[in-house]
Amino acid sequence: MSRRARNRSATPRRAAAVAVRPADPCPCGTGRTYGACCGRFHAGSAEAATAEQLMRSRYAAFATRDAAYLLRTWHPRTRPAALDLDDGMRWTGLEITGTSEGSAFHATGTVAFRAHWSAGGETGVMAEHSRFTRAEGNGAWLYVDGDVRG
Repeated sequence: MSRRARNRSATPRRAAAVAVRPADPCPCGTGRTYGACCGRFHAGSAEAATAEQLMRSRYAAFATRDAAYLLRTWHPRTRPAALDLDDGMRWTGLEITGTSEGSAFHATGTVAFRAHWSAGGETGVMAEHSRFTRAEGNGAWLYVDGDVRG
């Protein structure tokens, strides 16, 4: 998802947030409500306990166009200065296809996923193998980078 967010025109614009109510289904696909799932991470009232939770919450942030959360959970070494999210991009589903490490007992982890999207009458799937690490100090999970596969 990061490639699509960063490779935009030279004229940056602020993407309009997508309204999601706490009782709505979470965009990440867990079947839980947004408020009980990723909404609490976006609001800052909780931290993701695993790399997969962070991956899901970042997907939900792309779906809701929460650039501030995406930047906050991106490792400073690889974080862009800003994100220009596309108002025309709609993230329509997430499939986690694999994980390694990334639990409360690990310092690093990986999550492989397929993110479905639609934009301008087209649909597609972006697959990525993402790398995560824990922040020094508070131990919060951070997105480092990923290998995009489509």
